Amino acid sequence: MSLLEIRNLSVEFETAHGLFRAVDSVDLEIDQGEMAAIVGESGSGKSVSMLALMGLLPWTARITADRMNFDGQDLLTISQKERRKIIGKDISMIFQEPMTSLNPCFTVGYQIMEVIKEHLGGTKKELEARAVELLGLVGIPAPESRLRAFPHQMSGGMNQRVMIAMMIACNPRLLIADEPTTALDVTIQAQILELLQDLQHKRGMALVLITHDMGVVAETAEVVNVQYAGQQVERQNVVDLFARPQHPYTHALLSALPERATGKRLPSIPGVVPGLLDRPTGCLFNPRCQFATDKCRSTPPALHSKVLCHYPLVDGKPTNNHPGVSSQGSSGQEALGGNV
Repeated sequence: MSLLEIRNLSVEFETAHGLFRAVDSVDLEIDQGEMAAIVGESGSGKSVSMLALMGLLPWTARITADRMNFDGQDLLTISQKERRKIIGKDISMIFQEPMTSLNPCFTVGYQIMEVIKEHLGGTKKELEARAVELLGLVGIPAPESRLRAFPHQMSGGMNQRVMIAMMIACNPRLLIADEPTTALDVTIQAQILELLQDLQHKRGMALVLITHDMGVVAETAEVVNVQYAGQQVERQNVVDLFARPQHPYTHALLSALPERATGKRLPSIPGVVPGLLDRPTGCLFNPRCQFATDKCRSTPPALHSKVLCHYPLVDGKPTNNHPGVSSQGSSGQEALGGNV
């Protein structure tokens, strides 16, 4: 049985122009000890889907799902009191901006101890000892003195380590890291990712990494979920995804990696992720897809072997039922005249 199982998750927000579906029929399955990644451009619904799981979306959000189970417990039917026992203890989440996630009015030691006190309890001496242990575990030097420091007295990298210490304080079984290195320089990014991997291996916890950096995905993840405009368009293990991407969006993301560039110009994906007012009919990716047909522009695709596409790719080309691909197997780019 999977540690986390989500089926047909959708999240809608009421706006002045009507309902906006930020997450559309997303499935997610995470096993104990597994390291998964959710990738996609900004606006793809990556963070919103996990905030829905955590119960951290505003009251204006409309959340629906066929199933949302964690370790055999139905998160859709349990009481709020029972859910609060799970969230923050068994499921924790590291947010993008540590400086806005930590309370500037309290010391980092106080904030770590509050998490432990809420879920595990203990005397003040025990809480302080555990906080010092956690700060040392995440690589903060002189942890005893750091207990009395305020967030503004520490660097961005140090604050992110404090956030990690808070989130692993109760030994969670599932840790969600939402762009944990966004605001950090390259050297610190590598240190934080290495720290998360080390903690995941040592503790055997499942880790979900939300990112738009495909290079990070290649180095860390076992399973990759690709999202676009709120929809999950592809799910594969990381080796197969990088070797044989099946959705045109995944193929375009990988083609844009600098190390894969073959010409003088770096390939890019034209256009932007659609919002509420520029939502296309048919496949949501069709205005940016080099393989799009009239069928793509009029009919929403169905899921084919965990790929949301009318014409899943094989070796970078659409399958042979694509009208622009001849029976002799000419490439999609030659037949359609497109460029990634």
